[in-house]
Amino acid sequence: MPQLPADYQDIIKIIDDQLRAFIESKGYPQNLSDAIAYATLGGGKRVRPALAWYTSIACGGTGSDAVQSAIAVELIHAFSLVHDDLPSMDDDDLRRGRPTLHIHTNEAMAILAGDAMLSLAYEALFDDCNAAQAMKLIQELSAGTRAMIVGQVYDTLGGFADDISQEDRLRLIHTNKTGALLCAACRMGALCANASDEQLDLVTRYAQSIGLQFQIVDDLLDIEGSTNAVGKTLGKDEAAGKLTYPSVLGIDRARAASEQLGIDAQNLLNQLAQSHQQGSALVEPLRLIGTMLTSRNS
Repeated sequence: MPQLPADYQDIIKIIDDQLRAFIESKGYPQNLSDAIAYATLGGGKRVRPALAWYTSIACGGTGSDAVQSAIAVELIHAFSLVHDDLPSMDDDDLRRGRPTLHIHTNEAMAILAGDAMLSLAYEALFDDCNAAQAMKLIQELSAGTRAMIVGQVYDTLGGFADDISQEDRLRLIHTNKTGALLCAACRMGALCANASDEQLDLVTRYAQSIGLQFQIVDDLLDIEGSTNAVGKTLGKDEAAGKLTYPSVLGIDRARAASEQLGIDAQNLLNQLAQSHQQGSALVEPLRLIGTMLTSRNS
């Protein structure tokens, strides 16, 4: 098992507790509130909210200054998973080691809970945040969400230009579908820490590297992993004829691409560490999260 930052579980508990309280504060019908809690708080490693928290620290912030951003990005991520699992999309019955929300409840509730999570994410950004900063964070989350949906369309329905190679199509899918929200999480954490332009650029390129690396690992796990370890049904992408990194590049080249992206990410963190005192210690959690992403899905 890859090593996590020493305070990772403590940080996730803080985020989860505040996320639970935020959901409960909205006065939704109990069945809707329960569905949202099931989708957001059940299982998973909370990689995206953790990235927001630890990127804030890496840019000289406190981590806690990014908690609302962490909540917002996890709500968007959970919304995307709930809708992605629906019969009209990927038709999955297992997510994070449990029945998907539409299996646990029904399709109507899964659609409505996803809709509610999408709107809740933006509400979260106005809690404990000044208006100017909230607008910057909303722009980042909107851009990440928009790109994620574009990636889903490419992945599910196509729409590519005719002259784009399979490898470029694959990169276009996953830079958007998977990478965009990881990138938004990191950029939002940096903005909460009032990062410099240089720091924001390094954080962005780090997030782009681990985002693409994450997807390559996910594709490899879909072939080589186990359902118990990964927590979702495996082999569905291959069966559906979807483009994946192993199918386009082959397993060996896919692994090599993942390794190179990991090296790129570490080099960018080295540069980020040089941007302020105690930099090496402050970026170490991001190093560990990057290593975790090379070994299993989250």
